[in-house]
Amino acid sequence: MNGERTVRRSLGSTPTRKADWSRFDELTDADVEVAIRSDPDAAPVLDQQWFDAAEIIEPSSKAAISIRLDKDVLDFFRTNSERYQTKINAVLRSYMQHELRKARK
Repeated sequence: MNGERTVRRSLGSTPTRKADWSRFDELTDADVEVAIRSDPDAAPVLDQQWFDAAEIIEPSSKAAISIRLDKDVLDFFRTNSERYQTKINAVLRSYMQHELRKARK
């Protein structure tokens, strides 16, 4: 084992440390705003200007098909990406665009 301690819990178990809600209750809105702005993992604060300028772009529609690929080709994409189908689509799109440019010349 690597020295880490394993903690087991069951559905009825209570947490080992309770949250200190009294500290939270004492915070003002300004305190929360400062905390949010200083937390790199917090969601960004979006203002009305952002919403007014935002564009909704629909993703292109996809068609579900069945395709037979060589096992080594499929294994390559699966081992190099969790989104292997998206990568296969990108490779095919790149080839398609290359062929379309070649045909226009």
